Amino acid sequence: MDKSIDMAGSSVITPIAGSGSGVFPSLIFVQASEQRTLYLDHTPFTIGRKMEKDLAIADPRVSRDHALIVSENGKFFVEDQGSKHGTFVNGERVQRRALERNDRLEFGARDSIYAVFHPQHVTTNTARDFLSQISGIQISNEVTDLEKLTIFLEAARKLNTTGVLDEILVTLLDVTLKLTGAERGYVFLKTEDGQLRLAAGRNARGELLLDDKTISHSILEDALRSNSEFVLTDTSRSLDISGRQSIVAYDLRTVICIPLRKLQVQTRGRATGESTAGEAMGALYVDSRFASRDISKVSGDILHVVATEAASLIENARLVQAEEEARRYQQELAIAASIQQRLMAVTIPEVPFARVDGKNLSCKEIGGDFYDAINTDDGLAVVLADVAGKGVSAALLASTLQGMIYSQLVAHTPLTDIVAAANRYLTSKHIGEKYATVIIARLRRDGDLEYVNCGHVPPLLICGREVIRPSHGNLPVGLLPHATYASDRYSLHPGDRLVLVTDGVTEAENAEGEFFDNERLEAAAKQGSLQEIFKAVSQFCGSTPLSDDCTVVEMMFSGD
Repeated sequence: MDKSIDMAGSSVITPIAGSGSGVFPSLIFVQASEQRTLYLDHTPFTIGRKMEKDLAIADPRVSRDHALIVSENGKFFVEDQGSKHGTFVNGERVQRRALERNDRLEFGARDSIYAVFHPQHVTTNTARDFLSQISGIQISNEVTDLEKLTIFLEAARKLNTTGVLDEILVTLLDVTLKLTGAERGYVFLKTEDGQLRLAAGRNARGELLLDDKTISHSILEDALRSNSEFVLTDTSRSLDISGRQSIVAYDLRTVICIPLRKLQVQTRGRATGESTAGEAMGALYVDSRFASRDISKVSGDILHVVATEAASLIENARLVQAEEEARRYQQELAIAASIQQRLMAVTIPEVPFARVDGKNLSCKEIGGDFYDAINTDDGLAVVLADVAGKGVSAALLASTLQGMIYSQLVAHTPLTDIVAAANRYLTSKHIGEKYATVIIARLRRDGDLEYVNCGHVPPLLICGREVIRPSHGNLPVGLLPHATYASDRYSLHPGDRLVLVTDGVTEAENAEGEFFDNERLEAAAKQGSLQEIFKAVSQFCGSTPLSDDCTVVEMMFSGD
C-alpha cells in the first residue's frame, strides 16, 4: 500500500507514482441522475459518509469510514474498512479486490448509487501515429499558424486523455472552431441502422446547439457519400451552390465537412502495409455566415489529423460504453436470477403420509420452469409448470403463474378452477404467444390422488415395478380463452410414487441428436429416486449441453 506512517502515527497520503504526467485512473460516480468523474491521483483514496472523505456519500447505508482504494505495484485495490452494509464489486461482496476496467463498485447503498472504475489511459499505436503526424507538418512563419499549432497540441493531449464520449466530442468541436474561426460546429454519428444523428453541437461562444435545421445537409450527405473531405470557403464566389438551399437561405459563407473515419491497416503477409481510410462513422461539420480566409495547408493537415484521431477515440469510447452496458445487463440478469430463485425457493412440507422431492436444472440464468409443494387441509399439493420460451420473459410469466396458483391452493380453490382462472388471466392480457403447460396433483391422507394436466408431459405412476402413464389431459393455460378443464383421480397404495417431469427431460438430446424420450424416462424412474433420472439424463447427453430447463418432482405415498 502506498501509505506511510509519520512519527505521530497518523497516515500520510502518498501521490501515485508517475502522477506528474497528469494522467490518472478515475471513478465515474453515479448517484440517481447525477454523474461526476473523480481522479485517483493519490493513495489511499478514502470513501465514506464523512464529509472529509475523497468520495463522501450522504446515505445512511454508507459507513462513516467505509472503504479505501489503494495503489500497489501499478494495480488498484478496493478494501472494505469493516463497513456495516458491505462493499461490492460487480454485485459480489468483497473485503479486498483488485480492480479491472469497468468494474462496478457499490458501498452499502446498492443499485442507485455506484461508481465505475476506469484505469489510466494507455497511449495506443493510434495515438503514437497521431503525434508522429504532428512532427511531419510543415509550419509557416505566420503567428496565426503557430497559434493554431498550439491549439492542435492541446487538443492532442486532451483527446488522448479523455475517456468519456461527450468530452471527446466537446474537445473536437472546440479545437475545430478555434482552428477554422467558424461560428458553429456539429458532430454527427451513425446509428446502428446507418442513419445520422446529431451527437453534439457547439458555437464559438461555447454554447450548446441542439438544432441542426439550418445547416447544409446536402454538403453533409455529399461528404459522407464520397467519403472525402468537403471544404467550401466563401460561397459567395462559388458557382455551384444553386442546389444548396440552406447555404442560400441562411447566407452561409464558409462550410467545412469532414467524415470521421478510422484508419484501417492493410496487411500483406507478415509485413504491415499502408493505412487506408475506413468507412465513415459520422462527420464533423462547421460553418459561418461570413467568409473566413482560406484555410492554410497547416490548418488543413491539422484538422484532418484531429478528425482522424477523434474518430478512433470515439469508436473506442463507444466500445467502452457497449462493454459497460453489457456488464450492467449481466448484473441486472444476475439480480433477476437471484430474485427468481428466492421467489421460487421451495420449502418441502413434512407430512406423515407422503414424501416430496424436486430438482430443477436451468439452461439459462433464469428460466420458465417452476415447481412448488403446498400442504393445506385439502391435502398435499405439488405443482409443476413449464412456460413456453426461455429467458427473462418466461421467468416473469413463471413467477406470476406461481403466485396465482399458490394463493388459490391455500384458499382451498378446486384444481380445475385454479387452472381455468390462470387461463382467463393469461389470455385476457394479450401477451403474445406465451402459454404454459401445468400439472397440479393433490394427495389426501387416504391415498386419494386428484390431478389436472394442462398440456404437460403425462405423469408417471410407479406402482411396484409397473409404470402407468395416464392419458388424461387438457389444453395448456393461456392458449385459448374459452378452454375448459377437467381433472382425473387415482387411488394410491403405500409405496406408490408419482413422478412429474418437464419436456426438457424427455427432449434432452445427445451428440447424435437423439431424444432421451419416454422409454428411458420410465426405465430410470423404475430405479428409484429422482436422482436416478438426472443421472440417466446426464449419462445420455454426455458433453451436449441442455437446450431446455429440466425439472423433476416426485411424490411418494407412505400412508399413515
